[in-house]
Amino acid sequence: MKNKFKLTILLAAIAGQVSAQTVKKAKPATAGLTQYVDQLIGTGFHGHVFVGANVPFGAVQLGPTQLSQGWDWCSGYHISDSTIVGFQHTHLSGTGIGDLGDISFMPTTGKVIVNKGTLKDPAAGYYSLFSYKDEVMRPGYYAVKLKKYNIGVQLTASNRVGFHQYNFPKASNANVIIDLVEGIADRPTETYIKKINATTIEGYRFSKGWAAAQRIYFTAVFSKPISKFAVYDSTALQNGIVLKGKKVKGVLSFSTTEGEKVFVKVGISPVSSANALLNINTEVPGWDFNKVAAAAAAQWNKELGRITVKTDSLSQLKKFYTAMYHTMIAPSTFSDVNGEYWGTDKKVHRATDFKNFTTFSLWDTYRSANPLYTIMAPERVPDMINTMLNIYKQQGRLPVWHLMANETNTMVGNSAVPIVVDAVLKGFKGIDENLAYEAVKTTQMQDLRGLKYVKSLGYIPADSTRENVAMGLEYSINDFCIAQLAKKLGKADDYQYFLKRSKNYQNYFDKETRFMRGRVSATKWRTPFNPFESRHEQDDFTEGNAWQYTWLVPHDVEGLVTLLGGEKPFIQKLDSLFKAEGDLGKEHSPDISGLIGQYAHGNEPSHHIAYLYTYVGQPWKTADKVRFILDNFYTTKADGIIGNEDVGQMSAWYVLSSIGIYPVNPVNGMYVFGSPVVNEATINLPAGKKFHVVVKNNSSKNKYIQTVTLNGKPYSVNYLAHKDIAAGGELVITMGGQPTTFGTTVASRPHSIN
Repeated sequence: MKNKFKLTILLAAIAGQVSAQTVKKAKPATAGLTQYVDQLIGTGFHGHVFVGANVPFGAVQLGPTQLSQGWDWCSGYHISDSTIVGFQHTHLSGTGIGDLGDISFMPTTGKVIVNKGTLKDPAAGYYSLFSYKDEVMRPGYYAVKLKKYNIGVQLTASNRVGFHQYNFPKASNANVIIDLVEGIADRPTETYIKKINATTIEGYRFSKGWAAAQRIYFTAVFSKPISKFAVYDSTALQNGIVLKGKKVKGVLSFSTTEGEKVFVKVGISPVSSANALLNINTEVPGWDFNKVAAAAAAQWNKELGRITVKTDSLSQLKKFYTAMYHTMIAPSTFSDVNGEYWGTDKKVHRATDFKNFTTFSLWDTYRSANPLYTIMAPERVPDMINTMLNIYKQQGRLPVWHLMANETNTMVGNSAVPIVVDAVLKGFKGIDENLAYEAVKTTQMQDLRGLKYVKSLGYIPADSTRENVAMGLEYSINDFCIAQLAKKLGKADDYQYFLKRSKNYQNYFDKETRFMRGRVSATKWRTPFNPFESRHEQDDFTEGNAWQYTWLVPHDVEGLVTLLGGEKPFIQKLDSLFKAEGDLGKEHSPDISGLIGQYAHGNEPSHHIAYLYTYVGQPWKTADKVRFILDNFYTTKADGIIGNEDVGQMSAWYVLSSIGIYPVNPVNGMYVFGSPVVNEATINLPAGKKFHVVVKNNSSKNKYIQTVTLNGKPYSVNYLAHKDIAAGGELVITMGGQPTTFGTTVASRPHSIN
């Protein structure tokens, strides 16, 4: 549901009109590629992106959280709000549900107030206003001034440690409130705080939200001795220096001189406060804030440098590197420096031969983000896969949407399956392929979430399960993936079984209406039927309608062409998708955004559709659509992401498409050509290898591929194999203002099965 709450205090510039130029951002002496990252992109509209300090794939996302709550504050921050209630150490980025916001620190001065307050009575709370002109944002660093207290706040981070610097005014009562009640869209179930010595505090926060049983421990070390420490049960002062309860808060106080800097290092851990302290001592042993900030910037520059591009404009650079940045906020580290982590089986485990991750938005990311990792971050892929395989061993099935050792079961299908299979088929080392096969097969052979109907009927009855069509189509994709891995491993019977199941998408197609729709029985469809209407979490689709879901067959495009009556009817139907106008209905999900006709770029089931023209010999239509999306649905404004960013998926689509390629099929290692907007791209591969893409004669008008060469030789097919990228080399694409015959013959088109 869209958030209806409106602030009485708004930024003068409305959301969507704030650009990178609106806020003057201090740049480090050697900015590198981080200078092109604008964290404000996606903070307007429904982008839901994280703002603050972190390192690539880090456990800590340290940033401000605002007073407002609701759907547009899933990350804790939205451009329309000018309040801060604290600086919290965990945040989600680009999700459609809020959670985390753990371990909130808020510096204040004057009388101690432990209630965050309300807009109607600001004096009764500790929250502060801030001005966007006082914010400084860059990867690994965030700064702001709290107007209520005249305190300058600077934040940076290592993987597992948040590092705060507070510039206090002269104050006899300078305070830091540690509020363990505060979180984002969750509620605490047990909280604990204890003063260990004059400079050290430890504690934990257990909570219930999207993650039903989340737990996080912390240790905080201060540079200045604590003069006074008080504990509160909600707002009631308690005796002593230790407290356990549901709504625990702690307040540290000391006197400060004008401009005095107080530093705080906060380590977090899923296991213990002792491990949190170990994380601090290992990652941030000293007190040099600038050194840690520089190290964070260096990490970001290194990761952003995995793909270097040349473009026609500064705005294209900002869009590209901000998109890359967004793909590396999650998955996030979920283990301590000693390898210990909390498992889904509610036990402590030690990862000895892999790095453990969490925040797996798999329904989103299997389409673009995970394939992108296989190109730009290949050494991380085995860690992600081994995390999933260990989750399988702990909970008996692969993760669906894994968050902080919790299975949320969010979204339909088993989207870990294509990710695991793709990694094995691409030959990544360090993955037990037999365990991988066991995991994907076992997961897909259970009776959970509609699978019992898939096994017995070949479809999920519409009156048995909501979102049944979306779920069934995703299962068909999953089954195709398993079939390909079975084929590789020589499991002929399994290959035939799962390949047959992968055709189940046909059971949702109504030849009379020519749409995918809900089936009640073998002879009866659900009625009434309106291909435009979408009823969020109530009908047969997930955040979409029949127009959008009819195309969700990326694993068997040839079969979908046949189902629609051949190439000519297929093209006519596809053309109609981008033109059809109709009412989505009052109950549709706000995720259905970025509409071109009924194509919805703001939501993932549409992401492959523009590339389908290439399968039927009309690649120029793919070029037209892709260029329009790249230019219009991604901008440098605050509302510059056309929908929920979805934990890197929206951004990964941009990164890959701007280079000129996209993985329609999730596991055949094939990237379909589109229409690149960059002039050059260099993918820096392991062992010093490089894959260089040169785009000649590129412009807004010259958007059609004329010719292609690979390593100096003419290249006639309209796709690129993963193995060719991984081997290194040079791809030269010559563009022009009119379509040609390139990639139009049957032999040159992409295909589903290798």
